[in-house]
Amino acid sequence: MPRSARTKSASNIYHVILRGINRQDIFEDDGDKHYFMTMLKHYKEISGFKLYAFCLMSNHVHLLMEPAGDPLDLIFKRFGAKYVAWYNRKYERSGHLFQGRYVSEGVDSEEYFRTVLRYILQNPMKAGMEKWPGNYKWTSFRAYEKGAGSITDTEYALELFGGREALVEFVLQANQDHVMDEAGYDWRLRDEPAKEIMMEVSSCATANEFQQLDRKARREYVRELYARHLSMGQITRLTGVPKTTVARAVRGVQALPPEEGTPILREESAFDFEDDVIW
Repeated sequence: MPRSARTKSASNIYHVILRGINRQDIFEDDGDKHYFMTMLKHYKEISGFKLYAFCLMSNHVHLLMEPAGDPLDLIFKRFGAKYVAWYNRKYERSGHLFQGRYVSEGVDSEEYFRTVLRYILQNPMKAGMEKWPGNYKWTSFRAYEKGAGSITDTEYALELFGGREALVEFVLQANQDHVMDEAGYDWRLRDEPAKEIMMEVSSCATANEFQQLDRKARREYVRELYARHLSMGQITRLTGVPKTTVARAVRGVQALPPEEGTPILREESAFDFEDDVIW
């Protein structure tokens, strides 16, 4: 089936999402995020687009951007190929990393720009990765709050809100914002302790290592992970095994009761982050 043409934004501003294939992680550590941002900055300088906000999550990325000379298709063809080639070399893997092409929506009003901006900057908090915007360093929030970093183009939003204080106050408000989203969050455990469980069960630290196991071993480990309170969505993210395959593997498996005194760590548990700002 031929690909449908993308709808152009009247404002030329877009909310873009890059997703890991089968919701697999596209960042294994901060080094991966650092390289991603280095490449994003490099291609920003080449293509001349404006970046109004970004947020890097474990298996997807949100960007609020306005292309200039090069169209989005060309930007992400260049950028995506570069990052995937680097990632595959680093983790000794091959094949696709992103779920097809990027997805995008036009941001055609000032009101919707405000909504998307807030949604992106609050994304780690809504996903349970921080208690308050700004604790998670892989977003543009501190660029707006403190003027930190160099990659975010803050002038337009600051002018739109009438200054830094009004913008930050808006971002911190509780809300029921609805925008194009990486749907289907199924995060019962924080990813860090969940990865520790995966390592304990399978001796695999990453999805790439897990995918190199033989089929029988993968199935048995998936069943054990489910019994250890990882959700099907989380198993898919951490192992790279498609969710339909996980569902077949865990059919009939009962989750084990936690040992007495052992807490079930949830995604909303507090994370600790360094106080430095890179971007």
